[in-house]
Amino acid sequence: MTTDKPVTLAVITGAHGVTGEVRLKVFADDLRSHRAFNDGALTLKSVRDGSNGAIARFAEVTDRTAAEKLRGTELTVPRSALPPLEAGEYYHVDLLDLPVETPDGAVVGMVVAVDNFGAGDVIEIERPDGKRFMVPMTADAVPEWDETRLVLVADFIT
Repeated sequence: MTTDKPVTLAVITGAHGVTGEVRLKVFADDLRSHRAFNDGALTLKSVRDGSNGAIARFAEVTDRTAAEKLRGTELTVPRSALPPLEAGEYYHVDLLDLPVETPDGAVVGMVVAVDNFGAGDVIEIERPDGKRFMVPMTADAVPEWDETRLVLVADFIT
C-alpha cells in the first residue's frame, strides 16, 4: 500500500481524574508503539488499561478542562506507521473506497464500510444506484483484492 491515509487507532471518550488523563476507546491491539498522534498534535506519555478501555496521558493535556475538550477526538497515525502485513492480511482502511467488481470485470460498486460483529469482518458495498449490501470478507466471497480493486463472487451480490 502506498497510500498514507490517516488511520484511527482510538477515540477519546472523556476525562479521567483532574490531572489531564483521558479515557480511550481503543481500536488497535496496542497504542504503546506509537508516540505521536494527529500529525504530531498529541504526544503520548503513557497508556494503561482502564475499567472500560484505556487511560492515557498526553504531554499537551495538563488538566481536566483540556482533557474534556478532547472528548470525541479520534487519535490517528499515518498508514505508513502501521506494521507491515503478511500475505492475505489487510487493514480496514486499505479496503475502504476500493472499487468492487465481479471476476469478469463487471462493476458492482464501492466498499464503504468494514465491520466486525463478532464472526469475522463484513464489508458493506454501495452500488452505483446508492443501494447497499453486505458480504463476508472471506475467500468464498472475496477471492482477491489489492490496492486498486476488490473482486466479489457474483453469488454474493444482492
